[in-house]
Amino acid sequence: MKHNFSAGPAILPQEVFRQAAEAAVNFNNSGLSILEISHRSKDFVAVAEEAEQLVREIGGFGDEWAVLFLSGGASTQFFMAPMNFLKDGEKAAYLDTGAWSSKAVKEAKKFGEIEVVASSKDKNYSYIPKGFDIPADAAYLHTTSNNTIYGTQIKDFPNTDIPMICDMSSDMFSRPIDVNKYVMIYAGAQKNIGPAGVTLVIVKKDWLERAGRDMPTMLNYKTHVDKESMFNTPPVFPIYVLMLTLRWLKGQGGLKGIQQHNEAKAKMLYDELDRNTCFTGTAAKEDRSLMNACFLPTKEEYTEPFLKACQENGISGIKGHRSVGGFRASIYNAMQMESIETLVRVMQEFEKEHA
Repeated sequence: MKHNFSAGPAILPQEVFRQAAEAAVNFNNSGLSILEISHRSKDFVAVAEEAEQLVREIGGFGDEWAVLFLSGGASTQFFMAPMNFLKDGEKAAYLDTGAWSSKAVKEAKKFGEIEVVASSKDKNYSYIPKGFDIPADAAYLHTTSNNTIYGTQIKDFPNTDIPMICDMSSDMFSRPIDVNKYVMIYAGAQKNIGPAGVTLVIVKKDWLERAGRDMPTMLNYKTHVDKESMFNTPPVFPIYVLMLTLRWLKGQGGLKGIQQHNEAKAKMLYDELDRNTCFTGTAAKEDRSLMNACFLPTKEEYTEPFLKACQENGISGIKGHRSVGGFRASIYNAMQMESIETLVRVMQEFEKEHA
């Protein structure tokens, strides 16, 4: 058995793989593959409608929200959001908690004044800044909920009257969402809610009225809202797999059910990390991510032997990002407890042999 701890594209439920594989050959007993049917066919329109309905039901998004399935990844949203919502002469506030938020800042600066209200760069993004001031004249505050490279996650979002936009790419639908805090949420699907190739964008419909500048048609959110994500050919197969994944998630008890599962997995792993003398965590304990556990060997010479031990036990994708080093266990929604138990066992056996 393989235990996939990759940061992304990431693990998906086995039943989703089976259903997707069948549809790739024969979708809905049509004799056609989901990969070749028209995106405007009755069968696929039903898929898109169910996917949207599941997003609304699972996340608690009412009719005041528009739900979009777009291409280009979260990286496209880094510039698309300010292009649409930051008017000439306005300022936006950004919280810098890692590589992806810093990329969002860079793109947003092309469309207006950007004030970085707080940053954890001083300690290699190992914590989440707290107690910062948000300028009252900011058009919006942009946050990144989870940081895959550094293993940190926002547990308490700011209480502010400033409209908030959040990049939830790596922890979308891993825990309940207070939708009242946001005017826009976006997420690349390839961590918890589907495969690479589709980006979920959820935006308040009245917020769309802010769009003022002359923009390319494809980069205007209104274009996609008006055409229900089908202005051009959407990523058909990724949307289908996303729908299957959301069906699975609903069957796990929705966001409350999956949160309990994720907290139990993370506790088992972090408890061992804190006990084991061969490893040390990189993130501040109060900010540790439920999705990405990052840790270092207490001795550099442990690195290669531990990676070898992981490989021998079917553990894949455990090597840390190059900017941090060490190890990273990504434990997204579909990760089963059995895989966490295997990793913990390998850590314990490694300590007995090397400590």
